[in-house]
Amino acid sequence: MKRKKISIALIGAFLCSIPLTIIAQTTNKESGVSNSIENEAKIPVDPNVKIGKLDNGLTYYIRNNGKPEDKVELRLVVNAGSILENENQLGLAHFMEHMNFNGTKNFKKNDLIDYLQTIGVKFGADLNAYTSFDQTVYILPIPSDDPEKLEKGFQIIEDWAHNAELTEEGIDGERGVVLEEYRIGKGANERMLQKYLPIIAYNSKYSERLPIGTKENLENFKYEDVRSYYKDWYRPDLMSVVAVGDLDVTILEQKIKDHFSGIQMPENPKKRETYGTPNHKETLIAVVSDKEASNSIVRLMYKDREISEPMTTVSDYRKNIVEGVFTQMMNNRLNELRNKPNPPFVFAGSSHSGIFARNKKAYQSFALTSETGQLNALKVILQENKRVQQYGFKKGELDRAKKDISARWEKSFKDKDKRESNRIIGEYINNYLEQEPIPGIEWEYEYTISQLPTITLEEVNELIKNFLHDDNRVVVMTGPEKEGLKQVTKEEIISLLNAVETSEIEDYKDEEVRENLIENMPVPGKIVSSKTNEKLGYTVLELSNGARITYKKTDFKNDEILFSAFSYGGNSLYTDEEYLQITFGSGSVSQTGLGGLSRNDIRKVMSGKIVALSPYIGSISEGFNGFTTPKDMETLFQQLYLYFTDVNKDEKAFRTELEKQKGFLTNYLSNPQNYFSEAFNKFQYGESPRYTGFPTSEKLDAVNYELAYQKYKERFAGVGGFNFYLVGSIEEVKLKEYVEKYIASLPDTGKDETYNVSDFRPISGAHEKIVYKGKDPKSSVNIIWRGETEYNKSEDLAIKVLGEVLSIKLIEKLREEESGVYGVGARGRLNKLPYGSYNFSISFPCGPENVKKLTDAAIAELQKIVKEGPTDKDLSKIKESRLLDYKEKSKQNSFWLSNLQNADYNQTPIVIGETYAETIIKLSKQDIQNVAKKYVDAGYILGILMPEKE
Repeated sequence: MKRKKISIALIGAFLCSIPLTIIAQTTNKESGVSNSIENEAKIPVDPNVKIGKLDNGLTYYIRNNGKPEDKVELRLVVNAGSILENENQLGLAHFMEHMNFNGTKNFKKNDLIDYLQTIGVKFGADLNAYTSFDQTVYILPIPSDDPEKLEKGFQIIEDWAHNAELTEEGIDGERGVVLEEYRIGKGANERMLQKYLPIIAYNSKYSERLPIGTKENLENFKYEDVRSYYKDWYRPDLMSVVAVGDLDVTILEQKIKDHFSGIQMPENPKKRETYGTPNHKETLIAVVSDKEASNSIVRLMYKDREISEPMTTVSDYRKNIVEGVFTQMMNNRLNELRNKPNPPFVFAGSSHSGIFARNKKAYQSFALTSETGQLNALKVILQENKRVQQYGFKKGELDRAKKDISARWEKSFKDKDKRESNRIIGEYINNYLEQEPIPGIEWEYEYTISQLPTITLEEVNELIKNFLHDDNRVVVMTGPEKEGLKQVTKEEIISLLNAVETSEIEDYKDEEVRENLIENMPVPGKIVSSKTNEKLGYTVLELSNGARITYKKTDFKNDEILFSAFSYGGNSLYTDEEYLQITFGSGSVSQTGLGGLSRNDIRKVMSGKIVALSPYIGSISEGFNGFTTPKDMETLFQQLYLYFTDVNKDEKAFRTELEKQKGFLTNYLSNPQNYFSEAFNKFQYGESPRYTGFPTSEKLDAVNYELAYQKYKERFAGVGGFNFYLVGSIEEVKLKEYVEKYIASLPDTGKDETYNVSDFRPISGAHEKIVYKGKDPKSSVNIIWRGETEYNKSEDLAIKVLGEVLSIKLIEKLREEESGVYGVGARGRLNKLPYGSYNFSISFPCGPENVKKLTDAAIAELQKIVKEGPTDKDLSKIKESRLLDYKEKSKQNSFWLSNLQNADYNQTPIVIGETYAETIIKLSKQDIQNVAKKYVDAGYILGILMPEKE
């Protein structure tokens, strides 16, 4: 079971989850009495969701939602997590989560996962759970078109709620799995977290209750400790069942009543305490380093003095909108700074948002920096905060922020009836746990759009006065420890805080830019032919300059268009010498701006538009990936035109991009897993004349910009041979207009290019590479079979299914039986380009002491399939899973985009619809055994990471 909420609650509050696009709100200063009354009204509850409470105290949320069809998402939400553990229960909230998958009244050990796999529900990808400080959530998607499967689904979540068996054998068997999860989490980040968590969670219980617990307790806790936790906290008044999917609400409600009404409340239930975080007058500072740290990070935090109250009134909601506007503008400024020469950080962000404790928010900023740039990054963040505090934002900034927020809400609103159930259900979980409002997207959109025009600079600027204060302030710096690198001291941080506070700050200058991306519009070309595939519903346009457009109009989303393009060639057409001079800078050439506009200028021009477009130059092709909306489709085509014709030649901006890469990559190999990947890659590919190794600072400095720019211009000199793809809510008349104007107008170089196939081949056969790196007792195992073969589409499917079948057996053997791994997987594929080849691999992390035993066990499981083929049951599981996946994914734009492009790229037919289903159904055990015998019954490459020898 994954622990995604741990990172959100701890590190995410400072690093990963600074929201850059929060919904924004405030009070209308022009409003009179009627508006005042309106603002104090309660936020409504979405009429599409039914909320109820059983007599025993269990709360439920139900909603009918038809996307995806014939599927319902079930959640069991427990308002209890590691914060409620006593001293002899450390880690047992999370351990209990594991135990619910390990034997219940109606599903004995392994029966639960086995049953769900037979109906196409995958362990990990579909069936999952997570434990955090204050909550535990179980995740179960289930087919809704089969009454028996639906009944079993509700029986499963009922068993989780009160029917866990918790046998001594089961508990002891799961210790090894959880200890492996604990082992995976060890490393530089965990060691540094242990040192700075007591600082950020000052004098609070949160600093002592990491959900993973302690190794000592996981090894030694008594059986009754976990049983006691389950008895105390898994009870109906602390539970919610959430059901969202393609089924009538009355049916779902009756299922909940049938399965959960009989759960009894304990006679003398323990009080569910809420834990806070004490205020502190002084600024708390932590400077932590580690020899294996791969990044340098700065965190600045101003914890609110007061406890945060749930958002309940319309006025509260408006204040939230205003905060979103503030966040958007502040992060726009920080983004501008990172795109200027000598950037102070690789990335930075700020927001007023929740922290590890439910009842406390903080204004917090973070920055990812170079190893020597932490103090300067902190200085810049402090200065930007002070600049806003002293001068406020500008009208242009406000206007752009409103446009961006409005555009995002408009897109969400247009797709309101096309949202997948798993994207809706989280709102109801948060409503139960944290009283987050659920007025529904219609109300939120209408209210936000109505309020955005009324939000003034004055009320946004006023926010920072409450955000910034000397008390409740925390500064944390984490980074590498190595010879010659001077660590920042607490004294330097205090001195900097004082210096910025007394320094003179200049006002921000909001420079105006032109309104249009393109100054001189091109002369349109022509569409010379149009052919529609009626069966699959796509159309191919041939243009006068040799380009080809394939598009498919869908109704899967109301406001989404996905885009891609490719042309053969790529860097395979470079000489080896050219490749070595520019490979580390190829991706940065296009990041210097377009049409004379810098990246910061483009960001301003693009305010209120939803467009993303990125060019690439790969090994055998070049092309684009992107997305937009129908409203902004022309802007995407304009960007596309400029990427072909007018990428800025600006070495300063190019070097700025490389500086950001250097800041991120300098200590990347300090992480043992990263070091192992690099060493293992060198072992496999090091004999290639194009092998470059890891992009060190010296290699990035040595990139030949003139040559890189020249090669970019060559690869995008014209569109002859280019294939473009669009899938989504396309307005065909406008599409054809834009195609003629912005693609058909591009030059045709007259070259019918393909790609060069290198003579180099990576190693194959029997080889072994052991890499010793890292101080923690952690190992990784990679087992690889590879070689050349003639591509065969049927064999490609069969070897992929072989990987899926083997993954089931490896989980059963290595995880459930041996308790030796937390996660393990196998995967295989055949490649047609640039030459026919196959690749099959098994990978898993484990303890060093178990490497030999588990490697042998994994190979033995594979050999069983080689000798006997898969079992009927296991093959049936994969077929069911693939057919369910297809049913869902075939209603997604991304599915069609990739299939349309891949068919042309590999020059193979599209296998979709009835043809795909027939292919899956006909797949036999013999087909799987044949590819196993052909491709994985020979020598393999074994790569092993071991800790450093003492």
